[in-house]
Amino acid sequence: MTTSPPPKPPAPTAPLKLPTAFRRAAPPPARADRAGSAPLPAGQSNTSAHGVNGTVRLNKRMAELGMASRREADEWIGKGWVKVNGKVAEMGMQVLPNVRIEIDKIAQGQQANQVTILINKPLGLVSGQAEDRHEPAITLVQPQNRWAEDNARFFFHGSQLKSLVPAGRLDIDSTGLLVLTQDGRIARQLIGEDSVMEKEYLVRVIYTGVLNAAAATSAAATHAARPLPRAAQPGQVTQLTRIDDDDPVSLDVQSVFPADKLRQLRHGLSLDGQALKPAKVEWQNPEQLRFVLTEGKKRQIRRMCELVGLKVVGLKRVRVGNVMLGNLPVGQWRYLAPHEKF
Repeated sequence: MTTSPPPKPPAPTAPLKLPTAFRRAAPPPARADRAGSAPLPAGQSNTSAHGVNGTVRLNKRMAELGMASRREADEWIGKGWVKVNGKVAEMGMQVLPNVRIEIDKIAQGQQANQVTILINKPLGLVSGQAEDRHEPAITLVQPQNRWAEDNARFFFHGSQLKSLVPAGRLDIDSTGLLVLTQDGRIARQLIGEDSVMEKEYLVRVIYTGVLNAAAATSAAATHAARPLPRAAQPGQVTQLTRIDDDDPVSLDVQSVFPADKLRQLRHGLSLDGQALKPAKVEWQNPEQLRFVLTEGKKRQIRRMCELVGLKVVGLKRVRVGNVMLGNLPVGQWRYLAPHEKF
């Protein structure tokens, strides 16, 4: 009896090639400080943020010293532009806090060309990526919108829009000072995990007397802002929310607002289960409060106000650190001058 040979397995087909935009990035290399991972490069013993005997990863130390952002530091280390105690640094190396860190002039020159831009953001624009058909504030950064009184000696070039990101957010229904930067040092200074940068706001309020407890756990529980009419142009100032006839007090709010509630605004409120840091809150005029915060939770000021019976009808940021909004017109921008420091 004869038997037929077993069927041949099908020939392998070529793998489907996806467009570049859809290809998965190569997996990151295994961490060198975990058991069973790939061996460390010569001269390295640990790549975690903190090591033994008080050492710290080099990129983190450079960020702490304000020399560069961590990402920027890694880029420079990879290019051989960083020396530690006179020797070219290696990626991920641990250093003691007292080491001497030197940066190549090429890196210094690259950093000097980074720009920081200040915008007086109008209503209706978002701070970061476009969302819900609303344009991002960066669309304002064009030559025709540059403030005529900007004295900074920079020439606008389209390349300055690359890697220009907001260092902190400003809600769509808020106006005022928004900082966009290419400089990771400034971003860390303003929004880093250990940042205590002051941000000052002028807040127009009415007194409802109704405590909106839901605002403590949901940013969406605040009174919604009236959307901009279709005819409104970016930069056109419109009333943020309608002041209804049944709103108890819209004039001389200061005279009726309880003193104990003002103390709560300064310290004693919690959002999302976390106690807020002390804030400076005082009356600027009978219908407007001045807030100075050192943190930035989502819709924080609106939620704080609603917890004590106030409703925000206008909010403008006028200062970040030592940098003031000043006379910068709504919808226009200027460069951060070399002598200005946050």
